[in-house]
Amino acid sequence: MKLNIVPAARGMQWVKLGFRTFMKQPLALAALLFMYATIALMLLVIPLVGPLLVSAMVPIATLGLMAASRVAEGSGFPMPTILFTAFRANRERIRAMLVLGAIYAAMVVGIESLVALMVPIPTDGKTLQDVFESQAFGTSLVLSAAMYLPVSVLFWHAPALVHWHGVPPVKSLFFSAVACLRNARAFLVYGLVWFAIIVAIVAASALAAAVSPWLSGVVFGAGSTIVTIAFYVSIYFTFRDSFLDDDNPGVTP
Repeated sequence: MKLNIVPAARGMQWVKLGFRTFMKQPLALAALLFMYATIALMLLVIPLVGPLLVSAMVPIATLGLMAASRVAEGSGFPMPTILFTAFRANRERIRAMLVLGAIYAAMVVGIESLVALMVPIPTDGKTLQDVFESQAFGTSLVLSAAMYLPVSVLFWHAPALVHWHGVPPVKSLFFSAVACLRNARAFLVYGLVWFAIIVAIVAASALAAAVSPWLSGVVFGAGSTIVTIAFYVSIYFTFRDSFLDDDNPGVTP
């Protein structure tokens, strides 16, 4: 396995591959994402440890969706069990994936705790709408996003490296960060294209609101759902093109 450097234009291709692969198996891939969301919601109701379990599940679910994307790319049908691909390995790799999930959960909790200390959000005597519209809430969202970005870079390729290449958890974080930084131009294009798509959906929803609020909701709901699924599908292609091995000759050796 070795790092592959791709041109900036590859970022656009990753987005296209996400949509193209989604269209091959739209129902199966949508069902997998909703299945993941349902499991996450069920875990959230568990007192105290629920949010931790949801966070720890993210690398496992990411790998499952990547595996499903690989199957769908070949026009195969990803079965529901593929979401648990992380557990279809030897004990060492399962243990490594659980460690990766624990590290991810610890980082997320650390970010949330630090943001809460830096930007306290007053809730006494205020409605939920007042809290959401407050300046403190907006500041906390921006700060959380900024602090989560390096965590995202660390974990972007890590689940696949652990499961498919047997890389230890801590090393997988390092390799993931290096791959993302070395392909920063492609990832910049990738992010900008997704941002433009989101803006287009919001604009289309606003235009539809002039016709009917119901139509606006349909446009936004359907558009955001499709984009979310295509985004998760595209993650597999960012990994496939960033690392080379005997089974993956790459796009730009």
